[in-house]
Amino acid sequence: MKHSQLFIDSLIHPKKLAAYRLLPIGKVIQYTFLLITLVTVFSLGRFAAGMSVDTIDMNSLNGLTEYIDGIKWLLYPFTFLMLFVFTTMLIFAQIALYALAGLFILKVMKRRGEYRYIWRTTTFAITWATLLSMLAEYLPINSTIISVFSLLLTIVLLIVAFTKYPKQPISK
Repeated sequence: MKHSQLFIDSLIHPKKLAAYRLLPIGKVIQYTFLLITLVTVFSLGRFAAGMSVDTIDMNSLNGLTEYIDGIKWLLYPFTFLMLFVFTTMLIFAQIALYALAGLFILKVMKRRGEYRYIWRTTTFAITWATLLSMLAEYLPINSTIISVFSLLLTIVLLIVAFTKYPKQPISK
């Protein structure tokens, strides 16, 4: 299955997320790193736009701007690497925490599933939250509100996906 199809399905077909729990873990990790790369490139673009010499007052900080111009060749690759590492840690932690919450939600819904399947489903469920967090800077809404909305949206997507998980057998 192509990553573009996974991306589209994670945005507009939340019920298919449950089927993706059966994908090989390698494909899910690849998708996760594509999301991480997307966020990192977007963040680096924002960093580069913020570091432009035009935004700094040339009269008061002339020496600093010359220094920044001199080390840009080193600054951008190092920044990309650090952004990638921190984004990787944050997104994997986010997936793990949502999957843990999903484990409890799955028990309440009386559905069968293991943590590894929930983790895979969660990876696709956080796509909307990831996109919203990227665009939060450009929206005229408080970032706390966007974070809470992203949290609720991810939980709702997980619940919708969990409706397609198999039910627990009725014990006598």
